[in-house]
Amino acid sequence: MMKSTVAIVLLIVLAVACGSASAPSPAEDGALKGAQLFKMHCELCHGANGKLGFNEAKDLTASALTRAQMIAQVTNGKGKMMPYKNVLTAKEIEAVVDYTRTLGKTK
Repeated sequence: MMKSTVAIVLLIVLAVACGSASAPSPAEDGALKGAQLFKMHCELCHGANGKLGFNEAKDLTASALTRAQMIAQVTNGKGKMMPYKNVLTAKEIEAVVDYTRTLGKTK
């Protein structure tokens, strides 16, 4: 009787753990990746909120650039900003840009 009770409890715990551990959607995964990449490659100059401006970095929250223009700028660099085309993949650059575009928006 004790073994079957323990087995049932373990099965319930396992079922709950497996059911609650759902994989993130592609959009959530991309946003998370973009935030991580921003922290690694951009935060030093632009700051966590995009407004730091270290080393003449622009305030990203006030950017009027289109998504395509931002992708081109991250890819090829501009001024003191280095190009990231040899550091990040095209998908990673898109994820960083998409994350960056959320910085100026209020929630």
